[in-house]
Amino acid sequence: MKITFLGHASLQIELSDKILLVDPFISGNELAKDIDLNSLKADYILLTHGHMDHVLDVEAIAANNPGVTIISNYEVTQWFGAKGLNGHPLNHGGKQTFDFGVVKYVTAIHSSVLPDGSYGGNPGGFVIEADGKTLYIAGDTALTYDMKLIPELGYKLDLAILPIGDNFTMGIEEAAMAAQFVQCKTAMGYHYDTFPPIALDKDKAKSHFASQGIELLLPAIGEYHEI
Repeated sequence: MKITFLGHASLQIELSDKILLVDPFISGNELAKDIDLNSLKADYILLTHGHMDHVLDVEAIAANNPGVTIISNYEVTQWFGAKGLNGHPLNHGGKQTFDFGVVKYVTAIHSSVLPDGSYGGNPGGFVIEADGKTLYIAGDTALTYDMKLIPELGYKLDLAILPIGDNFTMGIEEAAMAAQFVQCKTAMGYHYDTFPPIALDKDKAKSHFASQGIELLLPAIGEYHEI
C-alpha cells in the first residue's frame, strides 16, 4: 500500500490493482501547485465530509476518470449523485466490501456542509483493509474516546493518519493521544500548514510524538510512504 500526501487532507492510496483518492483539495491549495490535478488517477474517491477543502476537486477528477465511485456518507454521495457521479453511501459503524478491500465508516467529531450550503450529513473517518494492510484515516476530528473502539473491534493498524494542525481539529498533543487510543505506533500527520490558523511546528510535533513512543511521519507534498 503506497500512500502519497497531496497536501492538506488529500491522499492518494495505490493498491495492487486499484487507486483511491481521499478528500481531494488541490486546485485551491497554493502549497499543492506542483500536483497535476489532471493526471491524477482514481477508481474510488473517499470523502470524510462535505467541506469545500475536502471535496473541491471531486468533479474535475471524476471527469478524467469515468466510472469512478465516491465512498462517503449518504448525504454527500447523494449530493454528488445529483451531479451524475456514482456513489456508495456508508454511515457510522457500517462497513462494506469493495473489489479492493473493506471500508468501515467510523466516528469523527466535526461539522459538515457542502459547498452550496446543502446539509453534508455527519462527518466520519475510514478504516481501510486492503492488500493485507489496515489503515485508519481519521478525517477532520477532535479527540474522541470512540477511537478506542477501533482496536477493541480487532483492527490492528499499520498506519494512523491523523489531523494535527489544531484550531479546526486536534493539535499535536491530542493527535498523539489519538495514536495511543488506536494503538498504532506509526502515525502520519495531515490537515496542517494550508492556512495560517493551522500552521504546524514540525520539530515540536515530532519530538512530542517520539516522547510517547510513536513515530510521526510528516511527508512533503508529493512524497509517499509505503506500508
